[in-house]
Amino acid sequence: MTPETAFSYANLLVLPQWIFMIVAPRWRVTQMLAAMLPIPMILGGMYIYYLFVAPVLLGGPAVDLASFGSLAGVQELFKGPKEIVLGAWIHYLAFDLVAGSYVLRDGQTRGIAHAWLIPCLFLCFMLGPIGLLLYGLIRLFLSNQSETKF
Repeated sequence: MTPETAFSYANLLVLPQWIFMIVAPRWRVTQMLAAMLPIPMILGGMYIYYLFVAPVLLGGPAVDLASFGSLAGVQELFKGPKEIVLGAWIHYLAFDLVAGSYVLRDGQTRGIAHAWLIPCLFLCFMLGPIGLLLYGLIRLFLSNQSETKF
């Protein structure tokens, strides 16, 4: 499979869960996906492959973990082979989905109306940490309110 095809598959793999979390948040399947995190785990396998296996199969070295120790090293990783850049993208997809799953589960546990969670989920999908930050602010604000209905 080419890196371009794997990129497309990885992007498509996360979409159903994001859609379910926004439009069917209490559906049993959505709850299972958010609790058990099977999609981020699949992405974890892809991550291992594209960072450590694929580069070696192509005759190069696996990702150099020491590169994570400096900004210049990380910058060099992003200039590297497509496989390593794909691994980095898969990392974003996986952890943004974990953050979104947390927002959904925690918001439901706290009784926060789903309408408050939707913008957080959308931002987690598009801009990861910003969605998590927004959720933290909403949670902080709503914890001081007697009513969490939107």
